[in-house]
Amino acid sequence: MKYTYIIFALTLLGIFGFKNHGSIYKSNTGNINFFSHTAVEDISADNHKVKTAFDANSGKIQFSALIKDFQFKKALMQEHFNENYMESTKFPKSTFSGTIVNIDAFNIEKNGTYTSPVSGKLTIKDVTKTVEALGTFIVKDGVINAKASFNVNPEDYNISIPKMVSEKISRDLKISVDVDYSHQH
Repeated sequence: MKYTYIIFALTLLGIFGFKNHGSIYKSNTGNINFFSHTAVEDISADNHKVKTAFDANSGKIQFSALIKDFQFKKALMQEHFNENYMESTKFPKSTFSGTIVNIDAFNIEKNGTYTSPVSGKLTIKDVTKTVEALGTFIVKDGVINAKASFNVNPEDYNISIPKMVSEKISRDLKISVDVDYSHQH
């Protein structure tokens, strides 16, 4: 686990560098939810331990989530998710690296709501695909809440769905992100 945090910190330093240190916003408690809806069953899981940061000058943004930190209501679902679908021992994390496209339109010093496309590369099980979403950023008293949703197809990321449960798992999973960022001095 410490290894993952060290890699994340080094990656942030590599992306953002030391020169923009005053423009970095971070969170170690971001939330990612995924939701699958079918006529047979709804499946949902949350990960409240997502590490993320963005640079308010460049708009560069990065997420890192440990797969085993996704929590389900049913323990058996969580076990199947980690062992059968996500193979979390072999592929322990998922990452996103991208850009908040309209970062120049934000005034992070002033309370308000801003929207911007967010575009980048999502990696799950060592498969990387481009994803885009519309992000909403609410600035309130120095904290920036960021929300976005997008859909993914599990098969695009080599997540095999056995035929016997294929009616229970959607091929159009909704991924929702909700993060409160604070300024790093």
